[in-house]
Amino acid sequence: MAEVGEIIEGCRLPVLRRNQDNEDEWPLAEILSVKDINGRKLFYVHYIDFNKRLDEWVTHERLDLKKIQFPKKEAKTPTKNGLPGSRPGSPEREVPASAQASGKTLPIPVQITLRFNLPKEREAIPGGEPDQPLSSSSCLQPNHRSTKRKVEVVSPATPVLSETAPASVFPQNGSARRAVAAQPGRKRKSNCLGTDEDSQDSSDGIPSAPRMTGSLVSDRSHDDIVTRMKNIECIELGRHRLKPWYFSPYPQELTTLPVLYLCEFCLKYGRSLKCLQRHLTKCDLRHPPGNEIYRKGTISFFEIDGRKNKSYSQNLCLLAKCFLDHKTLYYDTDPFLFYVMTEYDCKGFHIVGYFSKEKESTEDYNVACILTLPPYQRRGYGKLLIEFSYELSKVEGKTGTPEKPLSDLGLLSYRSYWSQTILEILMGLKSESGERPQITINEISEITSIKKEDVISTLQYLNLINYYKGQYILTLSEDIVDGHERAMLKRLLRIDSKCLHFTPKDWSKRGKW
Repeated sequence: MAEVGEIIEGCRLPVLRRNQDNEDEWPLAEILSVKDINGRKLFYVHYIDFNKRLDEWVTHERLDLKKIQFPKKEAKTPTKNGLPGSRPGSPEREVPASAQASGKTLPIPVQITLRFNLPKEREAIPGGEPDQPLSSSSCLQPNHRSTKRKVEVVSPATPVLSETAPASVFPQNGSARRAVAAQPGRKRKSNCLGTDEDSQDSSDGIPSAPRMTGSLVSDRSHDDIVTRMKNIECIELGRHRLKPWYFSPYPQELTTLPVLYLCEFCLKYGRSLKCLQRHLTKCDLRHPPGNEIYRKGTISFFEIDGRKNKSYSQNLCLLAKCFLDHKTLYYDTDPFLFYVMTEYDCKGFHIVGYFSKEKESTEDYNVACILTLPPYQRRGYGKLLIEFSYELSKVEGKTGTPEKPLSDLGLLSYRSYWSQTILEILMGLKSESGERPQITINEISEITSIKKEDVISTLQYLNLINYYKGQYILTLSEDIVDGHERAMLKRLLRIDSKCLHFTPKDWSKRGKW
């Protein structure tokens, strides 16, 4: 058995932790850092196959030293793209010699499913969701759901789904629900056609080259030991204390403090409670800067220009980076608009969450980053932010999609929103002349402003599409209908378009934002 003094960075061994059921478990973890406080060693561990927000400092009592794996010596050859990895010599990170010799990449298991005729003759990757990056390090497993039907591979001779061809909608028992004739779609300002980046990321989840636009996609090839570790212990924001999940580049001298104090209205940071109290006597803000474009009840949305309110936008990005791992941080906030959702009480407008978007997006992105602060999660605010982003797209006359990759929580929220929104449309169709109701992918996209690739992926995810007697049909089972109705009963927060006062700007005609 190894001694505590022999543990170094890169070692892997089981570490004791409590799971969601408050039970002890021993998952494999990697030692990222070691520090000594008053003669007592602490180890910063990352649990393998767990999200980085669960990383933590532990004492040696929680380490199983009997099963320790020491790191292998680093290879002299450079790593991928010539950039050093975070732990190239760690156990279980070595590429098999046979794969290296043949120059082949390791296969990623995918689920075979139906193919569709996408814009510009694109095809959806079997098993790949437009909102789900395929990553060799963290790949979401296919959703195995019980079904009596077999999913078959579409042969070239079999007709494929067209975006303009109407699909019939009827219950699983075959009886007609309600029918409506397919109507010609209204024109949109944008053509909704895009490159493969719109729906799929690169195969390993790493952008092939830096984006020249204001994209906030993180280039994970630059990860190092510093950015893999949380550097802020605790943040006090108004009446809440937040425990950060990830690294955020706050000034180095603030990372050693037990608590970082933020003004909840301007988001400026201070090193002590006294500094915060002194700042509050001078800060006259009681709401985010910018224009209030929506208010209903206690919920308000403020539109903030990243150029006009640079200090607030940068502070918002620093705070958001504590809870977003898949995005990078730009100090140049000029290309972005920020939409901050607040909750009002007698003391002012308190930030609940936000999303940002590019002023000009060539890829139809209507969201760059989106975040609901932890104290307000699981209360319906996430879907409200998503719904608001699509409401803006409707006013702009465009279809939109979030910038990829999405975080695990973001993916769940978007899938849930897309599913509920599309099912709401399908269940609201009315029959005419006793015929089955019909609707096209284009029509669903135009009604909801959800991009066509996301509509198709959601219908696939819900397993609604079937090919029957020469046409595509959408089958709504009783389980799906009942589940949707129960979910909508719980969804109390909705955007009221009548309360939105928003005029879109044509940023392409402005020399400088």
